[in-house]
Amino acid sequence: MLFVSGWRLDESTFRVIRHSQTHGLGAVLFGKWNAEAVLPSRGLIVLCVLLGVLLFGWLTWRDFSSRRRLRQAPVATINKQPVAFANRTFDPVTPPADMPPLASGEKAECDSNFLSNASVRGESRQTDATHATVTITEIKVTLQLNINIWVPTGVAQHVIEHEEGHRQVSEYYYQTADKLAERIAATYMGRQVDITGTDLDAESSKMLQQMAADITDEYKKELNPGPTQLLYDAITDHGRNEVVVKDAVAYALKNITIESTQPTANSGN
Repeated sequence: MLFVSGWRLDESTFRVIRHSQTHGLGAVLFGKWNAEAVLPSRGLIVLCVLLGVLLFGWLTWRDFSSRRRLRQAPVATINKQPVAFANRTFDPVTPPADMPPLASGEKAECDSNFLSNASVRGESRQTDATHATVTITEIKVTLQLNINIWVPTGVAQHVIEHEEGHRQVSEYYYQTADKLAERIAATYMGRQVDITGTDLDAESSKMLQQMAADITDEYKKELNPGPTQLLYDAITDHGRNEVVVKDAVAYALKNITIESTQPTANSGN
């Protein structure tokens, strides 16, 4: 009865045995052989079903764990501050101390200062007294754009409009600056760096500071609005011609890639 209860195959199998008792020993033996043949085959089916359930459960758990890790993967925090803009006037005879010097032949200027500050944190796993592995777990980048237009008192409106064009170019680049910073920071997130030294805390701090500097340096290098500003000045002859500012800005932004790939003309020609 214990055997029957365990397999849940008792009724059909043992009915055969009970029925065969009225027909002699041969029928009984045949009934036993039939029961023994059915039990292993059904047991194999049950075993296969259990293995299938276990395999399905393991695959489901692995997929869930993988998706949970992806959701929990750390991402960089980018804080893009609003543009800080100011119009400044100055006396050409006595310009203020905080005003950047004018380029030769210039009457006014647009000073665009793209600022970036990065902080990097990591978790350290020490392998011995002088070796550790630091995993980058947190990156925060703060972006800022400060624009000051400096014009002399009594300057013509045409000059002011030209400097406004420089402002538009700078603000165009700043529109997607957070996406650029996020892409750069993502390449550092999760990175593992091996450090060595007798003072592992100091080595870790130095490495994290250097990584933060690398992030901001890469941001400035890739942002690079300078060539577009130079092209805008070339189109407008630094505000001396009658090219419409809006058209000059649009052309410079659209064609900077093409212009920058052209061979440089010989300055003597």
